[in-house]
Amino acid sequence: MRKLKITELNRLNPDEFRQTAKIPLVVVLDNVRSLHNVGSVFRTADAFLIEAIYLCGITAAPPHVEIHKTALGAEYTVEWRYFPTTREALQTLKENGYYLAAIEQAEGSMALNELQLEKKKYAVILGNEVHGVDQEAMDLCDCCIEIPQFGTKHSLNVSVTAGIILWHFFNALQ
Repeated sequence: MRKLKITELNRLNPDEFRQTAKIPLVVVLDNVRSLHNVGSVFRTADAFLIEAIYLCGITAAPPHVEIHKTALGAEYTVEWRYFPTTREALQTLKENGYYLAAIEQAEGSMALNELQLEKKKYAVILGNEVHGVDQEAMDLCDCCIEIPQFGTKHSLNVSVTAGIILWHFFNALQ
């Protein structure tokens, strides 16, 4: 087995990426405070051809050197919009026919491994590192998805959560 060189990976250039069909999924970051988490979500969104990222509230927006450290340029390829409040972002998505799914531990949440996705437009809402998805945002969502966890900890880093969720949606919607 030989490790591939970067020149052998056949990656899209930024123009090719912009022209490539995306999966019908928007990631909403609800008051995510860590710039490294924001950058990581951009990078993961690029990897899985996510339609867009909506940055809300205190979530920082590009250009920013700390976002760039983990995004590695994905902040220039993935479409994004900033909204002063998550409510505004979710209302915009609802008006455009998106099905809204909070990623949170909540009453009535659905386990990710039991989720059956239909071919439609989705938005997933990822919350603040301490408080999770705000209750006001939860109230606007159509469902809640929970990643099953079996150890002593009952939370995952938001960027890890994004990776798991985006991979699941990519596999189901591509």
